[in-house]
Amino acid sequence: MASKNSKSNLSATAKARLKEFEAKQQLQGKKATRRSRDNRTAVIASIVVVALALGSQLAFFNFGPGAISPTPSATPTGSATPSSSASNTPSATPSVIASATATADSTPTATTNAEAAACLSKAAPAGVAKGKTPVKVPSSGIAEARTWTGSMYVNGCKLSISLDGVHAPQAAANFIGLAKVGYFNNVPCHRLTTAGIYVLQCGDPTGTGSGGPGYSFGPNNENVPEGAGAAVTYKAGTIAMANSGGTATQGSQFFIVYADSQLAPAYSVFGSVTSGIESIVAIAAQGTANGTADGAPRVATDLGPIVLK
Repeated sequence: MASKNSKSNLSATAKARLKEFEAKQQLQGKKATRRSRDNRTAVIASIVVVALALGSQLAFFNFGPGAISPTPSATPTGSATPSSSASNTPSATPSVIASATATADSTPTATTNAEAAACLSKAAPAGVAKGKTPVKVPSSGIAEARTWTGSMYVNGCKLSISLDGVHAPQAAANFIGLAKVGYFNNVPCHRLTTAGIYVLQCGDPTGTGSGGPGYSFGPNNENVPEGAGAAVTYKAGTIAMANSGGTATQGSQFFIVYADSQLAPAYSVFGSVTSGIESIVAIAAQGTANGTADGAPRVATDLGPIVLK
């Protein structure tokens, strides 16, 4: 009898240990499943954050540095991308790519010389009469694979400019072709961004951020600044095309960088301001009409004659 009881006890103990082992195995399995689920959730969350950051930047510079709606919002959009929106006309707003917003290397100072500030209240001299706008993008051959020099008026302020027909033949040719027919005469600079990125956007004849010549072209990333990562430095004085994303959404809108700015390498650089950038800084010092960091300039700003040679 004692032997049977002993065997019974051993059997019960073995079963108990087996149940305990199985319970521990089930617990470990649940923990492993939970860890795997948590890891997948973390990866998905990271992807969503990156996607939102990229999306906000593309939304901002849809055609230059971010499109401005007909009625400016009371707060800055936070995206900083030159982009342009419109059915088949690229909008003109640069957008910020980087993480969630683009940052500038330095904040522009409000101190400008008296001459730069004074010319802003003057009207630009008369330019050539407006001719017929091209129905399609001008041939890249117009750029002649060379450097072009000349001048551009912003209000009564004269800027000396240089166009890079060697490294940005298509964007340069487009600008040259439009300038030759007086397309930009009295066209407003409709957008000013004073935080995150520092740009003045011009070239939309409607002044809304959604207008253009009626055609669009690419590539959108012709002659972008060198650098690695989601954002690169567009230096003060840079003149680049705004676009609405994609591969061929440029039109007539362009932006002038008045202080070093971090932007996605997605905007074609076709020229630079070689002197007179102080006038653009003076416009920026007056802020925007809606009092935010992104809107129409408080100082009414129009383009005047553009002479190139």
